[in-house]
Amino acid sequence: MKICIFGAASAHIDKIYIDETEKLAKKLAQKGHSLVFGAGATGLMGAAARGFKAGGGFVHGVIPEFFREESVEAIFDGCDKITYTKTMSERKFVMEGEAEAFIITPGGIGTFEEFFEVLTLKQLGRHNKAIAILNTLNYYDDLEKFMNTVAERKFMTFKCGEMYKVFNDADKLIDYIESYVPDDGGWRKLKIGD
Repeated sequence: MKICIFGAASAHIDKIYIDETEKLAKKLAQKGHSLVFGAGATGLMGAAARGFKAGGGFVHGVIPEFFREESVEAIFDGCDKITYTKTMSERKFVMEGEAEAFIITPGGIGTFEEFFEVLTLKQLGRHNKAIAILNTLNYYDDLEKFMNTVAERKFMTFKCGEMYKVFNDADKLIDYIESYVPDDGGWRKLKIGD
């Protein structure tokens, strides 16, 4: 299965985030999965790539040309395949199209944007792929509280919370991804409106 991992590019985060992402990625590779990711060499992007390579997995990096031209961030040099895109939007489009499942690891605004995009696309019936969050050190606890607030105030339905799952344990996350069965795609039940 091709798995897209979204996560921080920052090299300044606590080492435990890097270690946990690298371990998860290695386990996924050892189980025969491959990686599609944002091609970065640092932070959790780099950790995911190193983990997949350590586990013998295939790594496909996708990155805008301007990252290379303007030295925006270091590119992981162990990619088995690299795709250069014109824009950030095209980068996401390629990753989303390649992926058969999504894993969100801790990250900043770019990671949040990627998570909400794949979640919105799932709500709108554009895909029906598994979305799993690795909640290292309870990083996403406040996001979960906020999502409940959003539902309580009727800006989304509580059913939307079932489109993704949050895990503190990597093995349980892997089990979820591997055993995921898409629902009937009845996305209209997830929207509030009309």
